Amino acid sequence: MSNLSVASHQAALLDATAPCQPNPHRKGPPRPADALERIAITAPSHEITDIDQIGDSLQVLAERGDAVSIYPAGESTPILARILWVHPEQPHFMLELNEGGVLPMGRCTFVAMLQSARFQFELSADWQAEPGHPTYVPAVFPERALVLNRRSTMRLETPLASTFNASFVLFGNPYELQLYDVSAGGVGMRCAPRDAAGLHIGRKLQRVRLELGPDTVVICDLEIRLARRFRSFLLGEQLQIGCQFVNLSPQMQQEVERVLARMSANRR
Repeated sequence: MSNLSVASHQAALLDATAPCQPNPHRKGPPRPADALERIAITAPSHEITDIDQIGDSLQVLAERGDAVSIYPAGESTPILARILWVHPEQPHFMLELNEGGVLPMGRCTFVAMLQSARFQFELSADWQAEPGHPTYVPAVFPERALVLNRRSTMRLETPLASTFNASFVLFGNPYELQLYDVSAGGVGMRCAPRDAAGLHIGRKLQRVRLELGPDTVVICDLEIRLARRFRSFLLGEQLQIGCQFVNLSPQMQQEVERVLARMSANRR
């Protein structure tokens, strides 16, 4: 049985009872201007397959009420929806279609904007609405999703044999990760997947200590915007974690820019 067939079979088994209530402060129904195009086949997208990361991404969309553009197979005009809720324990979620929206049976492509990154996945099902709620359609987590990162500032890879690290505490647990790139808008970190518990898209990291070379330390808040796995020849399987600065102070911004200028000069 194919992955899409499994998803179709599982969707028919969903419990109709809502496990939680939607965020009352989320955005209203999406408008036509909120529609998003699908990620191009040639675009530099990254695949995520970790179910926790996918679930966290769906939860962020549900809490904010962000628009989801749904493209049935062969269609160029999307059906607009939001995610009503995400099950806290099971890989299920509930779609809320715009009034009058109907999903035809079969494969659909879902596209949403997860902060600054386009987030896309495919599912196939019979797409039966909940009894008495014609706009509520149950679905299951996809097995994989694509993320297209839109970093607005140039990033520079950290030099070899130099001290570029990030250290912070999350839920009482200390973390120390190596930085692999720096930009005016954020940093990229990497670690082994076993060391990345809790580091999912949408997670906010507070009081992060960035060591940007031998003589520069920046204290900042970060938000995780991208996570993908890759295989390193020397280190084996690794996880790349892209983060954006959150409310970086002018003083710390100057320190980052000074480091970028030095890194850029050393590359010439």
